[in-house]
Amino acid sequence: MHAISQYQEIIKTHFEELQTVKEPKNLYEPIQYILSLGGKRMRPVLTLMTSEIFDVSYEKALHAATAIEVFHNFSLIHDDIMDDAPLRRGNQTVHEKWDLNTGILSGDAMLILAYQFFENYQPHIFQELAKLFSKTALEVCEGQQYDVDFETRDDVTIPEYLKMIEYKTAVLVGAAMKMGAIVAETSEENANLIYDFGLNLGIAFQLQDDYLDAFGDPKTFGKQVGGDIIENKKTYLYLKALEFSNKDEEEQLQHLFSIQPNDNTDKIASVKTIFNSSGASKATQDAIKEYTMKAFETLKIMSISEDKKLILRMFGEKLMNRSV
Repeated sequence: MHAISQYQEIIKTHFEELQTVKEPKNLYEPIQYILSLGGKRMRPVLTLMTSEIFDVSYEKALHAATAIEVFHNFSLIHDDIMDDAPLRRGNQTVHEKWDLNTGILSGDAMLILAYQFFENYQPHIFQELAKLFSKTALEVCEGQQYDVDFETRDDVTIPEYLKMIEYKTAVLVGAAMKMGAIVAETSEENANLIYDFGLNLGIAFQLQDDYLDAFGDPKTFGKQVGGDIIENKKTYLYLKALEFSNKDEEEQLQHLFSIQPNDNTDKIASVKTIFNSSGASKATQDAIKEYTMKAFETLKIMSISEDKKLILRMFGEKLMNRSV
């Protein structure tokens, strides 16, 4: 087993050596560009780590890890187009640096490239990886559509929101881990359990992202604190606040989420006050713990050594104690 930082370095080196530029350059250079922007690359790291959890060298899982990262970045190119976002990881987005059509076409090519990396495996492993990948890719699209739909709806429920973040974010974490298990050719039960571990951790991670967006430390969060409030996003915090608030607070919150003032300082402060006074902040922290513990429950029945279970538990705890 390696440390997370070592897996990250392996992935970084791997992508630096990966040759994706060929003719026509206007199709492939944007792909090279988005992949070179880096980021934490936690999904491919999880694929490598999982293969070693099940006693197979990370090297065998590199192609599957590459597929996951290429797919993730494809989804980012198209998300940025949908959001009309100017920046990604502090750099110009692909559609801004090139143009809209290039962003669409290069993204499409990345989805196909992701599948090609599975061709490096034996037919029975290829089949399992491709089947999981197709299911996951479709769920990510469904999650994105739910997210878009929720922007214009005032009746979003907590179960609907949880389903949206499960599909949009968590299924890819679960799939990244299960792919490592498939490459390692562990038992079907182990592969399903590690998927559930990743899925529940992914939900906890996204709920924590919602929480940190409102209550994170601006120095360490890396994004503008209160961004979801400014954009009137109906996060878990917001939905819980509506559920718990009295009539006056509910009306005030709905009013605050219907306006977009030039200066958002007072709006952010008022919303955070309601989040705290209604009990929504505590409910969100409780939900983060609940999904983290659900992830840890799978470790009890997974057929791996106790020291491997400890590694997975420590990884989960580190992820949940983050401030960024």
